[in-house]
Amino acid sequence: MEDRVQATLIALRRILRATEFNARALAKATGLTVPQLIVLEIVARHDRVTPKTIAGQAGVGQATATTLIDKLERSGLVARTRGQRDKRIVWVSVTEEGRTVLDAAPDPLQRIFARQFADLPDWEQAMVLSVLERVGDMLNAGEIDASPVLDVGAIVSKD
Repeated sequence: MEDRVQATLIALRRILRATEFNARALAKATGLTVPQLIVLEIVARHDRVTPKTIAGQAGVGQATATTLIDKLERSGLVARTRGQRDKRIVWVSVTEEGRTVLDAAPDPLQRIFARQFADLPDWEQAMVLSVLERVGDMLNAGEIDASPVLDVGAIVSKD
């Protein structure tokens, strides 16, 4: 029994370390955090996009998305413009510098995971999800708010 506990803890630690190593590699290559990269990728997929759409696609609250956009804008990776007809609308678009950073960025860990997870049969996907939810509950993490981003640091508080 103790061997299984040890093996399980080692597996959990490997997951945590892989997440940390990936975040460090991303920061070293681009100067971005994983959440910032995800927002930059969302913006780059559109000619222009609203912060509300970014928040929805990133799985974070609007306040969090705005904070991430602020950081990207200060770095010169995105630009904000006001709507022509309705000045209340704010549009976000990627800059050339932002595209250059995206080209240099390694794949975030959640994209690597998602590709491999998608290749699993449905029953195995359900099993992995069930086991991870159970482990989360065992670690009293069931009530912790989280977005679908594999990162070691705080994303920013959710709305």
